[in-house]
Amino acid sequence: MKFVLSSKIFRATVTEANLAYQGSITIDTDICDKAGFWIGEKVLVVSNTSGARLETYVIPGKSESGVICMNGAAAHLIKEGEEVIIMGFTLSDKPIEPKIVFVDKNNKIIKVK
Repeated sequence: MKFVLSSKIFRATVTEANLAYQGSITIDTDICDKAGFWIGEKVLVVSNTSGARLETYVIPGKSESGVICMNGAAAHLIKEGEEVIIMGFTLSDKPIEPKIVFVDKNNKIIKVK
């Protein structure tokens, strides 16, 4: 068994960074659904802008809002306006085809692979 990539949101733009929240990443529920993320799922977030990498968990954001919000301590590492890749992994005994969601600069879905 190996951990393999199962879901990815590619080149999303962070719309908010909220230090006052207790933790997590808020993601537009439509984007979550297309990527196959579950609420509460552990994700790896990588900033293409700063190079920061962190693990956190998903909380739901308003549908069709395009929200990608870094919450709590993560807001120190990845800030509003940064470009990120958000990845989920699953434990599998064979290779799987990940769901990849491509978004534009406003986090509107442009393609799902």
